[in-house]
Amino acid sequence: MKRVRSSRPELEGIAPYDAKQMRAEVRLAANENPHNLPGEILDKLADRVRQDMEFNRYPDPMCSYLRELIAEANGLEPGNVLVGNGGDELLLDVVLAWGGPGRSLMDLPPTFSMYGIDARMTGTHLIEIPRLSDFSIDATALLGTIADRDPDVVIVSNPNNPTGTMAPETLLIDLLNATDALVLVDEAYFEFSRQTMRPHMERHPNLVILRTFSKAFSLAGLRAGYLLANADVITELTKVRQPYSVNRFTQAAAALTFRERMVFEAGISETLRNRDRLMHAMSAMPQLEAFPSEANFVLFRIPQASAVWRDLLHDHSILVRDFSRTPGLEDCLRVTVGSCEEVERFVAAMDEITTNKQASDHFGVSATASRHMARE
Repeated sequence: MKRVRSSRPELEGIAPYDAKQMRAEVRLAANENPHNLPGEILDKLADRVRQDMEFNRYPDPMCSYLRELIAEANGLEPGNVLVGNGGDELLLDVVLAWGGPGRSLMDLPPTFSMYGIDARMTGTHLIEIPRLSDFSIDATALLGTIADRDPDVVIVSNPNNPTGTMAPETLLIDLLNATDALVLVDEAYFEFSRQTMRPHMERHPNLVILRTFSKAFSLAGLRAGYLLANADVITELTKVRQPYSVNRFTQAAAALTFRERMVFEAGISETLRNRDRLMHAMSAMPQLEAFPSEANFVLFRIPQASAVWRDLLHDHSILVRDFSRTPGLEDCLRVTVGSCEEVERFVAAMDEITTNKQASDHFGVSATASRHMARE
């Protein structure tokens, strides 16, 4: 045969998730922690590797020790915890177990694109409830559609990525009371918002909470995330979960990091201060609207956003995330809150870009020509 049979029809039209890994001196596109693991944790991890890290043996398939640590910290039993290869694996597990043909997932765009991608590639019908103009959830539409359409899974990013907005706790409780669907609250940025639905788990067995080590805990490169849920829900998820999906080194690093998580509090506080500095500086820039955020990133709207994105990358070697072609996020970019130096560099670059842009708009010249004029 000189051809290959086509893939499943559900994949037609799905664009692969593209995190746009591009070279830049300042990388502020992926909501990562700007700092590597603290030196004391790296030293302990190195000792662990030298002493008893058996790379020739399969890892603990259920990450038992890490589950115990997470459960104890959250006042739960290990059976209420599931660890995965980043939050992305766990999201897919949820859709594999509760979605599929004949089932539906409710999404609240603009939000994390993987929710919709996972639904489409598993043949799960996608129900979308667009957010309001301020990126808040349309509560009337949400609860009304719950009653009318009876979805099997509802996912709420909280704080929402990429807008940084929080869902009111009262609305989430109303949602949980309105359905027996699995309601997953994605708390990937919980360490920055300090708001969680954990206190409501006992009263709502359909509540699932997703968290990650990739943001506040500097482990984006190792991929570790976890779910908190009713034990029966965890049991169902283990039926679709890939065996040995979390490698031995990641388990060790995540356990050590979780045990020493207080070490990260200073960095989290620094991020919150830098977020305030960033918001203050951006609020003074012409033609730019920065949206309040409860996470470690800031979404902002500016005319000709794609051109601004290119100017940041090509003229200043700063990479941010371009959402300007995403429905509901037209002319929007998202910047991760980086280190003090990275924030200063980003602010200086945006000052230059917006000043030149204002001049070009005033005099009717192109932005490129305006930059050349500014350099002469």
